[in-house]
Amino acid sequence: MKKSLIFVSIALIGILAVAFGQSVVNPNTFVYEEPGPFVSLDPAWCYDTVSDEILMQVYENLIQYDGTSTVNFLPMLSTNVPSVADGTILDNGTTYVFHIRQGVYFHNGDILTPEDVVYSLERTVIFDRSGGPSWMLAGPLFPMIDGQYVSTIVQVVAQELGLSNPLNYTSLASLGIFATGTKNPLNDKYKQALINAFNLLAKDFEIKGNDVIIHLPQPYAPFLYILAHGANWSSILDKKWAADHNAWDGAADDWWYYHNPVESADPLGSIENGTGPYELQYWIPGREMAFVRFDNYWGKPAPVKYAVIKYVNEFTTRLLDLLSGQADTIYVPIENLSEVENNPNIRLIKDLPTLEIDNIYFTWNITSQGNSYIGSGKLDGNGIPPDFFSNLDVRKAFEYLFPYKQYIQQAWNGNAMQPNSCIIEGLLGYDPNIPMYEQNLAKATEYFKKAYNGELWQKGFKFTAVYNTGNTTRQLALQALANYARQINPKFQINVVGELWSNFLNDYLAGKLPMYMMGWLADYPDPYDFADAYFASTGAYGSALGQSFIDFAQKNLDPLVNDLITNVVPSQRAKIAEKLSMLSYENALYIWTDQPYAYHVERTWVKGWYYNAMRPGIDFYSLSK
Repeated sequence: MKKSLIFVSIALIGILAVAFGQSVVNPNTFVYEEPGPFVSLDPAWCYDTVSDEILMQVYENLIQYDGTSTVNFLPMLSTNVPSVADGTILDNGTTYVFHIRQGVYFHNGDILTPEDVVYSLERTVIFDRSGGPSWMLAGPLFPMIDGQYVSTIVQVVAQELGLSNPLNYTSLASLGIFATGTKNPLNDKYKQALINAFNLLAKDFEIKGNDVIIHLPQPYAPFLYILAHGANWSSILDKKWAADHNAWDGAADDWWYYHNPVESADPLGSIENGTGPYELQYWIPGREMAFVRFDNYWGKPAPVKYAVIKYVNEFTTRLLDLLSGQADTIYVPIENLSEVENNPNIRLIKDLPTLEIDNIYFTWNITSQGNSYIGSGKLDGNGIPPDFFSNLDVRKAFEYLFPYKQYIQQAWNGNAMQPNSCIIEGLLGYDPNIPMYEQNLAKATEYFKKAYNGELWQKGFKFTAVYNTGNTTRQLALQALANYARQINPKFQINVVGELWSNFLNDYLAGKLPMYMMGWLADYPDPYDFADAYFASTGAYGSALGQSFIDFAQKNLDPLVNDLITNVVPSQRAKIAEKLSMLSYENALYIWTDQPYAYHVERTWVKGWYYNAMRPGIDFYSLSK
């Protein structure tokens, strides 16, 4: 029966391909289909590629990458790219001058002002949602504390309060001020500390005529990268519009009420008002986002009037839409790539270099209350204790359990390489001589027997590993671990499940997932971007792994991560990155599974697509058909 169904599907695909040929379907609408859905429309919230590619269509930044380059820039909402040569980078790299473009309209008809630019960057810093991207602006914009870059305005408040070890604080609640989102009255001491922290941020910005001048308290080499289009946390918002919709109004004396909101309380999460070439026409939750050309756009009009992102989890449905012309480009899982090859109506572009890594995570301290993913919560054969992955022997056992070469060949059809760290090929400090794990079931068995003085081997374990629904390569990776675990000991049980992207993100941030798979796409092409996320105690990933990891990172990793950004000598920075990679190997911090090669699939009538490794997704503005 299954063979018959497959035959019918293949036959239907062939008929559709011949029937529709090269006649352009819906010439004034561009359709992209992918798994989804998006999380938020708020640039200060978003930190995932599904949401970022939506924001790219509607919001803009001060500068943008120059075509395919990941190091050269072009103007955007600024009419210049600051440089030492033209006198707009001054004071040993601490002053940046941006000439703000005039006559730029927001989608609601408001005119862009320098005040909007300052507001947008300040808002991202004070917004500072847990697990979000605010750290990338907080670091360069605040003075260092104890020789380290800060990652949150909370640490600055802690310093203003005179607390010891201010870098240990990551939430206003941890300072004893009040729970996030509440409006309890503040005593004068707390209120003044909060205002002082904001004033330190505000000191960085100067408006002179139509120029925005940013004064950094110390040099920060990747600063222009974190302002470029695609880095949506630096998107420019309309200050008046945002305040009118109950977002922060820009005042120094109430910013804390808008700090680290829950997602449902974010007033800009489901609306937009950017300056981009497209504006949001409508959206159907979980199904599609529709855009229409913005007729008052400051640049050339978008070539295609309408653009749609459809969220379709089933690859067969996406493929049929591509072949019929109802979709112009689709996401194709690597295991299905052969199904779009050698078709005269489909263009496949392969072997594109990436700054991207996939890996499997160990949560060192798992949230246990009401969490079925850890079973009984004990080492009794029916679950795992919450600190299961704090055990180095357990982590090393899983490192040796994973079938790296087999996975890359079977799941990626060879279109990936095995990394030895998050400092991947293409970044300063990548060293191919850093050792990496290989599958060795004898060694995996050895470490499993060693863990918990043999008790683990005797009793077994049971837990759930999670991937984002629709990502079959990640599903295959976790399933491979589950299969080999059961092979070496039938008492080892790993249940592999998928979660919708938004649920998945919420659960990993809450520490509920014992083991999960995700990845990192470069925010900017520098090793610090990866090292901070994975290794720093306050990093986007490291901070979610539990207190045991945070303690380990503060002692062993944080000083090196900090040196990586404060040191400006490339050869010395490379050696620091190599030390971090070696510590990752020795302590089995993550299972580094693959650095994929990119590819793109589109109908041959599509024009204008180009590849940039720093672009989070499709850019409708460059496309026509």
